[in-house]
Amino acid sequence: MDVTGYTTLTRQAGLLREMDVIAQNIANISTSGFRREGVVFSEYVQRMEEGPSVSMAYGNGRVVDLSQAGLTATGGAFDFAIQGEGFFLIETPDGQQLSRAGIFTPSAEGELVTPDGLRLLDEGGAPVFVPQGVGQVAMAQDGTLSADGAPLARIGLWQPVDPNSLRHQAGTRFSADAVEPAEGAVLMQGFLEDSNVQPVAEIARMIEVQRAYELGQTFLDREDARVRGIIETLGR
Repeated sequence: MDVTGYTTLTRQAGLLREMDVIAQNIANISTSGFRREGVVFSEYVQRMEEGPSVSMAYGNGRVVDLSQAGLTATGGAFDFAIQGEGFFLIETPDGQQLSRAGIFTPSAEGELVTPDGLRLLDEGGAPVFVPQGVGQVAMAQDGTLSADGAPLARIGLWQPVDPNSLRHQAGTRFSADAVEPAEGAVLMQGFLEDSNVQPVAEIARMIEVQRAYELGQTFLDREDARVRGIIETLGR
């Protein structure tokens, strides 16, 4: 295969990655706290000894859309939503991870956990504990949990030091190279944040990527036919 074919193949591989990301976004339109992702294309330029340089496109980067999504009222005492920047800090077997999904329930031990059984951490990195048998649990906008007026814990809000280091791990969870406390955000009790995926924009992008991929495949088919024709002509 000549340089033209390899250049087109790198583009096709990147478009396939972008299609996978778009499909994941669309599948999570209704997932609370989900963050839309996109693919970033980079250019690799190689200088040739003879002739012009060769440019290839790689879709090897992913970016997370951190824009605020809408809030839905649930009335749940342990449904929390973040209004502003920041993430909840979740303890997982693979280390601490970040999430905007605020669906929590008390475990048998009284710790607030995600639907997967992973513990929510407070501002000091310790599990958030709600004793059994307490009265009404309330949360202030700064994340302070209290029961019958007595403070229990303060939920921590965190953000990556470098937003570009966010890596999607599973569901609504992300890992980052380093995290730091987030300032200025407000916590809402009895609300959940929606997914920030915009269905119409995502479907439109999917159509664009599909058409671009089909054009690339058409070019490869024509290039293959051209090479075969040359080989058949020379072989006569």
